[in-house]
Amino acid sequence: MKNLFSLKNIGAFVGLMALAALSQAGLISQDALLGLAFVGSIAGATTQETLDLMKGALNTPNDDISKSITTGTGLVAYDLQAPAKNLYPVQTPLRNRIPRVGPGTGVATNWRVVRNIIGSGFDNTGWVPEGQRSGRMSYSTYNKAANYVTLGEEDSVTFEAVNAGKTFEDLRASMSVRLLQKMMLKEEIAILGGNTSLSLGTASTPTASAAGSGATLPAATYSVIVVALTLEGYLNSSLSSGVATTMTVAGADGGSYTIKGGSSNKSAAASQAITLGQTLSAVTAVVNGAVGYAWFVGTAGAEKLEKITTINSATFSAPLAGTGQAATAITADNSANTGTPGFDGLLTTAFLPGSSAVVTSLATGTAGTGTPLTGSGRGSVVEIDAMLQAMWDQYQLGATVIYVNSQELKNITTKVIGTGNAALVRWQGGAGAGSDPFQLTAGGTISFYFNPFTPDGGKMIPVRIHPKVPPGTILAYCEDLPITYQNNQVQNVAEIKTRMDYYQIDWPVRSRQYETGVYSEQVLAVYAPFAMAVLTNIANG
Repeated sequence: MKNLFSLKNIGAFVGLMALAALSQAGLISQDALLGLAFVGSIAGATTQETLDLMKGALNTPNDDISKSITTGTGLVAYDLQAPAKNLYPVQTPLRNRIPRVGPGTGVATNWRVVRNIIGSGFDNTGWVPEGQRSGRMSYSTYNKAANYVTLGEEDSVTFEAVNAGKTFEDLRASMSVRLLQKMMLKEEIAILGGNTSLSLGTASTPTASAAGSGATLPAATYSVIVVALTLEGYLNSSLSSGVATTMTVAGADGGSYTIKGGSSNKSAAASQAITLGQTLSAVTAVVNGAVGYAWFVGTAGAEKLEKITTINSATFSAPLAGTGQAATAITADNSANTGTPGFDGLLTTAFLPGSSAVVTSLATGTAGTGTPLTGSGRGSVVEIDAMLQAMWDQYQLGATVIYVNSQELKNITTKVIGTGNAALVRWQGGAGAGSDPFQLTAGGTISFYFNPFTPDGGKMIPVRIHPKVPPGTILAYCEDLPITYQNNQVQNVAEIKTRMDYYQIDWPVRSRQYETGVYSEQVLAVYAPFAMAVLTNIANG
């Protein structure tokens, strides 16, 4: 209050501050308060300067008075930190790394592929007799097209919210930022596992069995049904919310549309009698394109969702929860958004029949346990080595990045530097006087994987953890075609072709709220699907 009041006004102002506190607490209206102040001014208790300050105190949202509350100890400050803390991750590694190329035109981007050049005669024999001409070579070609589609997200904020948020944060600006972030997160899932082409169909009838002792599953005859899940289905489903089937989205314009959640149709039921102490096991055939399986168990006709796995088997040894989604909720194949604007992500493109990508599903193994990765005993993983070798043997290229889940990163590390591979671990210390030769760091992990199958003697491949790659799946990806493929100037294996990249629409005001949308018109163009490899059905361990 320094330099704001003359001494004769201090007492009057303190009184008015008390009245202001009553007004803030709702015990006296602002009109009554100003009336009292006016009466005081007539009586000579205050000046016009004090009245102006009083009005300012009432109209300033961040004034100390307006941020105070009455407690048993009097008026105390309310320490509200501005702006709001955004405690959510925005990790979009594929969106960040894949080149974005635009502007596109028309309804689709089109390209022609020369897949192979075929020599005359024997393709690998080039002899020509003296004085004669060779036969004519031929080509293996095909056309490709990818339709542009729209991704978007919308939000709104009322006039009251904007006004109430003054001096806290600019709600319209922060809304736009969060809209963009959410759309980018959805775009990342689309790039990784969007699915408009690969239908999972109906999952195979599982094979059920009973064995063992010591389990607590009550004796009964159980029925087991399984549903296969794409990446979208795995991410959209949970034990609490159930398997994702379809959802009708109410558009902000009053229209609506339906999207599919990423689940296959349910299998036929398998029946198995269990005596107390036995464990119920179920195995289904691996479904191409599936990264997860949802298991419905119960008495015949009353099967409920009990477990979601990332391998093609499950076991049940304890009493069933019996509170999950009913199998009767699954009535159709909702795995692919066919007929809905969208595009196939990297995983889907690799899984598609005819893609020529190296796709390997690990064996079923023991029900409920599956087949984990295998250490080679020489500092590598057998299955990853085989995958990299197949990429070279078939297409003369190698992965430039490997995307894994946290589970697989841990398992790869264990296979590489675990028991039996200790001699391959190198410790390196500094030579300075301050170095301590007895200090070691625990918890090391694999950040690179050496690929020996390259023409230049081998390369280091970064192993990157991806928050949306599911457990049990590994994606190897050659981001840049080697120089031997680049005579047609197509270097990138995949590009985000944009017709209109991120743009914001602030819709005309039609009610007392601001409505905003963020959109992008794009498509993932994968020119060389054979430059990807997928390991799936990997068990933990």
